[in-house]
Amino acid sequence: MQQLTEALALQRAAYFEQPEPSYIQRMADLKTLERLIRENQNDLVLAMSQDYGHRSRHETLFAEIVPILEGIKYAKRQLKKWMKVQRRAVDFKMFFGGRNIAVPQPLGVVGVIVPWNFPVFLTFVPLISIFAAGNRAMVKMSENSGVLARLLIDKLPAYFSPEKLQIFEETGHVGIAFSQLPFDHLLFTGSGQTGQAVMAAAAKNLCPVTLELGGKSPAVVLEDYSLRKAAERILFVKYLNAGQICTTVDYLCLPSQSIDAFVTLAKEIVSQRYPSIASPDYTSIIDDKSFTRLIQALEEAKDRGATLIQLTEGEPWNTEHRKIAPHIVLNAPEDCELMQREIFGPILPIRGFENINDVVHYINARPRPLAFYPFSNNDKAIRFLISRIMSGGVTVNDALFHVAQHDMPFGGVGASGMGHYHGKEGFMTFSKLRPIYRQPAFSGIKWMMPPYGKRFELIIKFLLR
Repeated sequence: MQQLTEALALQRAAYFEQPEPSYIQRMADLKTLERLIRENQNDLVLAMSQDYGHRSRHETLFAEIVPILEGIKYAKRQLKKWMKVQRRAVDFKMFFGGRNIAVPQPLGVVGVIVPWNFPVFLTFVPLISIFAAGNRAMVKMSENSGVLARLLIDKLPAYFSPEKLQIFEETGHVGIAFSQLPFDHLLFTGSGQTGQAVMAAAAKNLCPVTLELGGKSPAVVLEDYSLRKAAERILFVKYLNAGQICTTVDYLCLPSQSIDAFVTLAKEIVSQRYPSIASPDYTSIIDDKSFTRLIQALEEAKDRGATLIQLTEGEPWNTEHRKIAPHIVLNAPEDCELMQREIFGPILPIRGFENINDVVHYINARPRPLAFYPFSNNDKAIRFLISRIMSGGVTVNDALFHVAQHDMPFGGVGASGMGHYHGKEGFMTFSKLRPIYRQPAFSGIKWMMPPYGKRFELIIKFLLR
């Protein structure tokens, strides 16, 4: 699309004009990001709720606004350290005093493709890293974030010039054209299927990509851990945003003898948090397509012998408001949709196990997840699970919260994604760590030049010793 091409050309020209913004300029960009969020906080919360149909105001503040502001605060504290030239060792045997440095320099223009589930967080947290690294950015919003996208597009000129940041609404086929642009780096967050298409499009331009995908992230609770504490923590994360989180607990592995007790606790805990699905604290499913998919997945599991356990009183779902009651599912067939596909809804399948090795084998037989959540007070057992189950990230004795640690890299592995960002890793992802060697006035290299002879042989023998 011409608008996208022109935007990229504008930003790239600005990059060539000023390829390496100063510390002061980068700090100004971070402060402007912060000001944009603070001055428009209420409008952002309302826009996201309108896009969802209903979204808990408190969940938006807790899961999107607060982490962004904390991330900006952390980046401002660390920026000077991140920008420092790195001095590296020189091979004195041959080069006799040359100087090695590695310089983090901006890549240029970074493209960001944002999903609908946490659209403010997944727009502005990448921008923290992108701007800290000195880049410019183009952002493509989801088709399910139309109200938010129009708000940001309307507000943006008061904060950033189009040479620095532009945001685009998805109006049909924009995403395809966006992923085909020759960015200097492309960050995509979304489904694995769409991620494959984005990576294929980027490959035509040899554009490096960071893919944050998802998958079926498991929690495993061992017998020594408090079942109530595990239930309180897992159920909070599972039903936050009505389960529409790529790093939420997709399924739970429990000792078989603990399942009934967990279900009893879940009914008590969840009904206290959400007395009914009409609660303003409980979020809607994003659209009719997703709502229908989740209802059909529940009904398929039930028809094939699974037990559905509703955790709140009243109707199991409401079509008008696209709300589905929190559910637990027992004995779901392994080939049903709930067990084969990332759920992305308020449904928690539980699998029983007798032996910890069976859990390891079960999880490893599936694509590597974005997150893994082991619960145990036994350090040896935790080390065993972490060493044998690979995932993008880990939270021990809780769920989700590794994502909110600003000094930690965030990213998937295998089918759940590639690359890292957040904190220093984000700064480095959107920088080119450029090696620069400065040759001194005198260098031993002149002894290595032809014609080769006995002197060359002696030097090689010395170097190989």
